[in-house]
Amino acid sequence: MINGKRQKITRIILYIVLSIGLIACVYPLFFMFVASTRVSGDIFLFPPPITFGDRFFENLKNLQERIPIWSALFNSFKIAIIYTAINLLVCSMAAYSISKFNYKGRNIVFIIIMLTMMLPAHAKLVPLYRMMTALKLSNTHLAIILPDIAGAFGIFLMRQNFHAVPDTLIEAARIDGANEWTIFVKIVMPLMIPALTALGIYMFVAQWTNFTWPLIILNDPEKFTLPVALAQLKADTRIDYGQIMVGAIFAVAPIMAVFLALQKYFISGLTGGAVKE
Repeated sequence: MINGKRQKITRIILYIVLSIGLIACVYPLFFMFVASTRVSGDIFLFPPPITFGDRFFENLKNLQERIPIWSALFNSFKIAIIYTAINLLVCSMAAYSISKFNYKGRNIVFIIIMLTMMLPAHAKLVPLYRMMTALKLSNTHLAIILPDIAGAFGIFLMRQNFHAVPDTLIEAARIDGANEWTIFVKIVMPLMIPALTALGIYMFVAQWTNFTWPLIILNDPEKFTLPVALAQLKADTRIDYGQIMVGAIFAVAPIMAVFLALQKYFISGLTGGAVKE
């Protein structure tokens, strides 16, 4: 009887804590949508407004006049998709080589790759800028895509998942006459769908929200990515928070859509290599 009451109280406390956490996560998004439909001054009202206004399309129209929002949105999509696709291919091939091919020095190669994760991202900015300038790639989208097309985290994640693939399966395919490319593409990679999905979400979000490097390497407003274009709103002398919130919706909506559509693969992909059969 006492244990039953204790469990009930514990459950109630847990629900209260989770509810508070849910509100803390959802309210900023809700306020962003509300603020996008109101005039700029409404954001400072107390208590904060919780009803939608009628200025969303007016704010969107004014936003289009201040920054090239549609070209920035297209640029971000293009860069994020190309970057993600190349990363998935390169990281998968590198990780498969380290995991399944027995050659001298593979562990040293993997350690060196992992050590690059300890290097702060900002420490690479000056060398990268000089390199891209020397290659005449400054102010191009290629300069954003190239520097991280083989990320250490992607190689690590895929290597751990490749470890979970039985070596006997690969050996059986070799005995049947399959070459290495066929084994990789038709046998191993279909087993990696959860891992590829998790890595794809991570890479897409990382590039979609990338701000510092595009800000440094791009100087043509028509080539700006969405985060860089939105930053121009605060660099201007006139700050309109309604317009900023409209832009924030364009920045957040694709990430939410991608994650909600593929969330069932995300956790399984991240933990797929935790246990080896």
